[in-house]
Amino acid sequence: MFYIAREFCNMGLNVLLISSDANHLAKYPTGNQIYNSEKYNDLVHLWIKTYKYKKSASLKRFISWLDFEYKLFRLDRSRYEKPDVVIISSLSLFSIIYGIYLKRVYDCKLVFEVRDIHPLTLIEYFGVSKWNPMVLLLGMLERIGYKKADLIVGTMPNLKEHVREVIGYDKEVFHSPIGIHEIWFNDVYPCDSVDALFPETGKFVVGYAGSIGISNALDPFFEVIKRLSNEEDIYFVLVGDGDLKPRYLEKVQGLRNVRIGPKLNQKDIPYFLSRCDLLYLAAHDSKVFKYGQSLNKLIDYMMAGKPVVASYSGYQSMLNEANAGVFVPAGDPDAIIEAIYFFKNMDPDERNLYGVRGKSWVKKNHDYKTLALRYYNKIMEMF
Repeated sequence: MFYIAREFCNMGLNVLLISSDANHLAKYPTGNQIYNSEKYNDLVHLWIKTYKYKKSASLKRFISWLDFEYKLFRLDRSRYEKPDVVIISSLSLFSIIYGIYLKRVYDCKLVFEVRDIHPLTLIEYFGVSKWNPMVLLLGMLERIGYKKADLIVGTMPNLKEHVREVIGYDKEVFHSPIGIHEIWFNDVYPCDSVDALFPETGKFVVGYAGSIGISNALDPFFEVIKRLSNEEDIYFVLVGDGDLKPRYLEKVQGLRNVRIGPKLNQKDIPYFLSRCDLLYLAAHDSKVFKYGQSLNKLIDYMMAGKPVVASYSGYQSMLNEANAGVFVPAGDPDAIIEAIYFFKNMDPDERNLYGVRGKSWVKKNHDYKTLALRYYNKIMEMF
């Protein structure tokens, strides 16, 4: 949301961005104040000091959400202008309560932006019972949010179907996917430590960059690596960290066709991807993906200009729209192997076209300036 908010400011809009400092994906300055304001050009960013957590599926995360909401209600709003539009962007569904409150106080428009489908994600990924009190509470908040919002926005392309299933009737849902900044991929710098992960020339390299944990569905991929261990001209390189990494390292011990490296700095990932011939990603066969995906990894892969094999059985988008790779059924090693051979045996110029198409498509459809303008135009339709 930060980058969309910044683009809104570049369009001349007055934007106040409020967030919690418990987000482990972002860095915030240390300090003792509860309410802290920073300015990025014209964007005012208010971040609230909240209770910290480490594990995504934990009671501490739930407490952190509640702490953030409590401090939102205690915020001195007299210091800020009356809003015309309030955008509530999940992960935490509790913020929709504050959004509905502001809508009533200021008679403003309410946008409910869904970036992670809760509580369905808790049920599908973490095995939480659908009768768990937290799941029931989040389900109630989700229904209220969908019904009360003037506009529902989803990063996943088929969220409309989920909304209909939850509230029992159709409601318009606007798709605003995750964006990219082209500059992130303009400068690709060689890195000796990355080069050291790759074999000598002459091998077809299948690469993976990302987390190596339970949510990444890598068991079938490692089965493929084992089954292709006697193929002298196919090599696998993976980089990343995660809970399952030690188990996978043990599993491939003694195999000569694979290298598992450390988690890379963000600036080194484009170079790593550029060294691969084919890129692989996977997702569990989950009901969550019935409504589409918004995977950062797929955008990074396509921006690297390489063909992609995606082990994914959900609602298809991006890769098929750009003709930049292939989807294969989730959890099917035979299909993965077939896809690897498909690209390996392809004429290099034809294979290169898959990457060119993917990069061109993402630049055209996922640039933050383009996304922000579409988002703004959709918001203006409410008035």
